[in-house]
Amino acid sequence: MTQCSDETISPDAYEAIVLNKRLNLPSTPFNYAVLNLPSFFQSEFIKISDNTPADNPVSDQGATLGRVLFYDKNLSINRTIACASCHIQKFGFSDTATLSLGFEGGKTHRHSMGLANAKYYVSGRFFWDERAATLEDQVLMPIQDKLEMGMDIDSLVKRLYAIDYYRILFKRAFGDSVVTKQRISKSLAQFVRSMVSYRSKYDQGRALVNKDLDSFPNFTSLENRGKRIFFTAQPTSCASCHNTNAFIGDNPRNNGLRDNQDEGVQIVTKSPFDFGKFKTPSLKNIAVRPPYMHDGRFQSLYEVINHYTTGIQYSESLDNHLKLNGSPDFIKISLEDRDALVSFLEALTDHEMLKDEKFSNPFK
Repeated sequence: MTQCSDETISPDAYEAIVLNKRLNLPSTPFNYAVLNLPSFFQSEFIKISDNTPADNPVSDQGATLGRVLFYDKNLSINRTIACASCHIQKFGFSDTATLSLGFEGGKTHRHSMGLANAKYYVSGRFFWDERAATLEDQVLMPIQDKLEMGMDIDSLVKRLYAIDYYRILFKRAFGDSVVTKQRISKSLAQFVRSMVSYRSKYDQGRALVNKDLDSFPNFTSLENRGKRIFFTAQPTSCASCHNTNAFIGDNPRNNGLRDNQDEGVQIVTKSPFDFGKFKTPSLKNIAVRPPYMHDGRFQSLYEVINHYTTGIQYSESLDNHLKLNGSPDFIKISLEDRDALVSFLEALTDHEMLKDEKFSNPFK
């Protein structure tokens, strides 16, 4: 770093000049650490579900560093792919492609998962097959994957330290400019955990009533009908697996996909009872995230709903909510109810989140 003196320029001014050359960052960092969450969102269950570890709370400077890393193609070996290449903000931090492309054009093995409300998956495990024990583990794995980004972590540490703006950002986040694997992991995890969805039409309506099943004054009659179906459909409701106001699951589940040859969580646990089970992501922003499921087999929300009404395939590991006496137990709703349910799911889109600058690409 260029030496500074009273006669030339102050260290703070020098850092600002360096950052402004390459990055579109506010002079005061965005608020990532203390969110103004509505009271209904702060239920005890959601608090219990928070997987943030004690040694890595979200900080404004840490998440800012994570944001820059998330969008930086320097994290791939040939500088062509960033985390954001497969997790695109306007598509709910997912990808419209069935399978995303890696740094050499190869396709990933599963569809890119949306990231909203990742901090509220209670087990803290990540990837569709939950092979990452924590989010801190997960964020490093695509970087090192030979198909996705192909980067060696030790080489990445050296590459980032050689970039002047990273020395500044690491100093602001961690107190000094040292770049380490652990700090890369922590800052990326902080940024992902800051992606909390609480500003959708649903959230606005829920803040106006006492209970989930009350009619929302800002909803259309079709949306209110769909909301009731979501929470009360028989024999099992959608909310049985996508619960709390984060609309996220608490366990991996087998939802009875036909012709599914993917072992899912069984790859990790080796238990036959886990065959075909997958992580249950949040439904926030689901309407902007087609295609659906771990393999992107469904192109629309109607196809997803039709699966639960007519397409569930029985297996020993099929989720208990979806089977009865050795057979699939299909959700029973009319065609009109399906329209209503889609309307409700569309009301889970957090348009503010999808355009929020603090989650956007900071590179000019």
